[in-house]
Amino acid sequence: MPEPTLYDHMGRPIRRQELTREHAAPSLMGVRSVWDVESIAAGLTPGRLAAILRDAAQGDHRAYLTLAEEMEEREPHYASVLGTRKRAVAGLEPVVEAASDDKADVDLADKVRELTRRPAFRGLLFDALDGLGKGFAVVEILWDRTGRTWWPRFEWRDPRHFVWDREDGRTLRLLDETDMMLGIPLAPYKFVVHMPRIKSGLPIRNGLARLAAVTFMCKSYTLTDWLAFAEVFGMPLRVGRYGPGASEEDIRKLVSAVANIGSDAAAVVPESMRIEFVEGGKAAGGHELFLGLAEWLDKQVSKAILGQTMTADDGASLSQAKVHNDVRRDIQVDDALQLEASLNRDLVKPFIDLNFGPQENYPRLRLPVPEPEDRTGLVEALAKLVPLGLRVEASGVRDKLGLPDPEDDAELLSMPGVATAENRQGKALNQSQGVPAPRAELDEIDELEADALAEWEQLAAPVVNPVLKLAEEAGSFEDFLAKLPGLSGTMDSSALIRSLALAAFKARGLGDAGDEV
Repeated sequence: MPEPTLYDHMGRPIRRQELTREHAAPSLMGVRSVWDVESIAAGLTPGRLAAILRDAAQGDHRAYLTLAEEMEEREPHYASVLGTRKRAVAGLEPVVEAASDDKADVDLADKVRELTRRPAFRGLLFDALDGLGKGFAVVEILWDRTGRTWWPRFEWRDPRHFVWDREDGRTLRLLDETDMMLGIPLAPYKFVVHMPRIKSGLPIRNGLARLAAVTFMCKSYTLTDWLAFAEVFGMPLRVGRYGPGASEEDIRKLVSAVANIGSDAAAVVPESMRIEFVEGGKAAGGHELFLGLAEWLDKQVSKAILGQTMTADDGASLSQAKVHNDVRRDIQVDDALQLEASLNRDLVKPFIDLNFGPQENYPRLRLPVPEPEDRTGLVEALAKLVPLGLRVEASGVRDKLGLPDPEDDAELLSMPGVATAENRQGKALNQSQGVPAPRAELDEIDELEADALAEWEQLAAPVVNPVLKLAEEAGSFEDFLAKLPGLSGTMDSSALIRSLALAAFKARGLGDAGDEV
């Protein structure tokens, strides 16, 4: 039975025999050479940068993509914050949701889940997020058909080997010897194409490198000028002095000594001459000017890429940094949602179609961003609400705090005031903890209280038992309330009254004895 014809999301038929062949592999001498790259960042000027950005917006993006690559290689701060934004999504744990609870849909989800556990999947996420800086990223799928299952392998492809469709500016085409100007269409089921939407407009104008390019150029000038400033003012000025009787030969020796002392750190001059070192580095705060400009430029890049500057530049407190979590959460969520859409379109659907045939509904691959948890607030809320009667499952709290369930023979921590082995006989808490009382009288008061409560059950029984008996015999609550006043004659409260009076007398006497005369 012939295999059914498959179609991609654009309605193009799939040629299975083409899926195992590399389509975008680089070549040594062809249009996709990896070595034919000329540096753009070296000697970048405002006019040159303006031309690069203008050409990219008009479809000629080769120089711009080279600049974007070099920005990640040359500028530590840009590479750091862009890498942070990539890893904030690439490090998320993938989740696969079945289309329904039907067994067939669950089995499809399990197969996709198996795909996400393969080592190559993490590399795919990171390579696809290369589009954040450049505006788009292309990863070729190399299908392995050696077994019964079509398993994908992934290869990042240089974005300079692709061009935009001249008509819509949104469809990528592959540069090829058959068409070195307009390129050829991308083969279906062969590429994962990710075009992050950072703003509305053409994909090539969406890259973060375009946003940070001017800042990159300005910082390059700042560092160059700063180094020149440090070279001039960072070393002491060497001044040679000679007396009125110095000969031309003596002066030449002094000039040579002054010129060479910076590298040789030694010089020989006549006794009548001397060399002085005038302290440098105080050129009206020039170093602060360059430092302030460089830091300000870094903050602009941080705001553009991370959405904030706190964790990247300001050295904020740990609690504030955790709130920001490096990348602002709304940006992280949006990046994850966009990457999900690209993977479900270009990977999940082809994987299911090739292995199980076309489906009415497909599993959904998700990259959920965990909700930030305020563990300190949770602990404080539990400490206040549990004593008021809030019922909370202990295992759920342990999961929130990341604590394992205790073993049966494990040593357990306990709250202060909870009855422990030393406190089960009702001893005062200050005694069980070995804390000295603030006044000696407290020990006597504790003993007085313990004596008064020693037989409280027997003392209260003649008063409480008639009420309990009436509650058991009453036919309704109204009947109980109607008969309650008649119990006063059956209650024997004399022993309780006598005990309370005796305790009050002892307490009064103890207080009088402790008063100063």
